[in-house]
Amino acid sequence: MSLLGGVVKSVSKRTISRRTPTGVIVAGLILLTVAVVALWPALATSSSPLETDASATLQPPSADHFFGTDQSGRDVFSRVVHGAQYSLAIGLGATTVALAFGVLLGVTAALGTRMVDGILSRIIDVLMAFPEFLLALVVIAVVGPGEASIPLAVALAATPAYARVARAETLVVAQAGYVRASTSLGVPRGLTIFRHIIPNAAGPLLVMATIGVGTAIVTAAGLSFLGLGAQPPTPEWGIILSEGRNFLGTAWWIAVFPGLAITVTVVCISVLGRYLRTRREVAL
Repeated sequence: MSLLGGVVKSVSKRTISRRTPTGVIVAGLILLTVAVVALWPALATSSSPLETDASATLQPPSADHFFGTDQSGRDVFSRVVHGAQYSLAIGLGATTVALAFGVLLGVTAALGTRMVDGILSRIIDVLMAFPEFLLALVVIAVVGPGEASIPLAVALAATPAYARVARAETLVVAQAGYVRASTSLGVPRGLTIFRHIIPNAAGPLLVMATIGVGTAIVTAAGLSFLGLGAQPPTPEWGIILSEGRNFLGTAWWIAVFPGLAITVTVVCISVLGRYLRTRREVAL
């Protein structure tokens, strides 16, 4: 049975390594396009996302305005394109901060004393009982609304999930033979942690962070939709959605296109993240 399992696992590895699903390739290309547009929005549009035109308000999609115009005559396509920069920056930045905090808490809990581990683990368990969006709202209530508060709130809300995984992985890696050998050879504990434990425990965390970027984008857009982040006329996807909700009956395009941008981006990130997770599970 063990031999048969090894053969099946070997075949699965070769199959995944040789053939990448078409959906993953498409998702990767879409994300690459979004990233390029976010870095260089001028490649996609020459219109200003803040320029108003009273004579061109609430115009439907056309050759002049691909996504139509809003109530102030601003080009919705330009605002969606420039909004990618804000949303991706918040998603990547908040996820990076959450990952760093999560690794710090998880490693400290796993390698600390029993009391430290007990206290940090209970705190993490309590925070994990609440949805990330609710935790982000609590952070906003404490630090106050504002453009700078959104990344902080999203990062702190996502930290408990990374901390739990980091703790579990650290406990496993800490029992590995190379870690014990490093300790027996007299290598300083801090050097062992940064050279051996954290790098080898980071694999599932990086895959988790890939999916977490999409969650962070949705959370940030939701907070902006509620008016707790950047304020109009900032071209951010959540703000554009919030502005368009009052015109769904007469100008549906104001809300639909930024909503599609959020949906497509998050779905593509999830597809790529789940594929990376599957590859890692098969590799193990």
